[in-house]
Amino acid sequence: MKNVINFTCIVLFMTCSYLVNAQIPEKEKQYLIDFNKSTVGEQWQRKWDLKSDPATWHGVEVANGHVVGLKLYRNNLTGAIPDGISALSHLKSLNLAFNVIEGELPKDLFSLEKLSSLRLEMNKISGTLPQDFSKMAALEELSMFNNLFQGEIPEGIGEISNLKTLNLSSNYLEGSLPKSLEKLEKLERLELFGNKLAGAIEVDLGRLVNLREIILSYNKFEGDLPSGMATLSNLEFVQLQGNDFRSLNSLLRMQSAKLAVFDSDDEFLNLKFGTGEVNRTRIVDTKYEDAKRN
Repeated sequence: MKNVINFTCIVLFMTCSYLVNAQIPEKEKQYLIDFNKSTVGEQWQRKWDLKSDPATWHGVEVANGHVVGLKLYRNNLTGAIPDGISALSHLKSLNLAFNVIEGELPKDLFSLEKLSSLRLEMNKISGTLPQDFSKMAALEELSMFNNLFQGEIPEGIGEISNLKTLNLSSNYLEGSLPKSLEKLEKLERLELFGNKLAGAIEVDLGRLVNLREIILSYNKFEGDLPSGMATLSNLEFVQLQGNDFRSLNSLLRMQSAKLAVFDSDDEFLNLKFGTGEVNRTRIVDTKYEDAKRN
């Protein structure tokens, strides 16, 4: 009898714990409902039953009574991301990649202080990037390649002190690289392929000591490549081709023993640092479909 009572208590405890963890504030639930409507939820591949507990909805992750993840990768979302996403103030991961989302991003998206991963790649999102990223100190991954963003990369990007991945490739960004990029000392991947970025690079790339990948291909950069880049010993993937660089001679002293891919318009450097493998680009790299990251 004692064992039966103990077992019953354990089951009740686990059930109560689940219910407590699954419940979310009404404002969070209402935003999810608004989000579902704005992105035409009835056409999603994996739809939500709005009458059921939000913790059971596809892509919604709940912990300690709050929504901490919204992961609707490749789910046929259309329409726009509605304003009010700051209601999900505990959100840590937002992954809406490989959908057909349009319109501009809600301004309050960039006030989510706990967000560590923001993935919006392969959509049709337009507008400009915000000037102020000061509330996004927790962000480690910002991936928005293959969209319709215009304007310049703002100086405020340097405020994301924990950023490790910045991928803005294949948009319509223009202007020069912001000097504030130097502040991103934890950055491992800088990918800006296929924009309209131009001018001389005034950023001291040598300060990005953790950089493993730098992809600046097919822009309108000119002048000499900053000499500090040669000191980056962790580089594995470098693509510089399709620009108007006057000289890449600073790379002659590059000592990275980890280099796997090197593409530029300088055939001598390509021979010096090339691996003999087929050159690759990241414009349609389906490695980003890694299900483990959804």
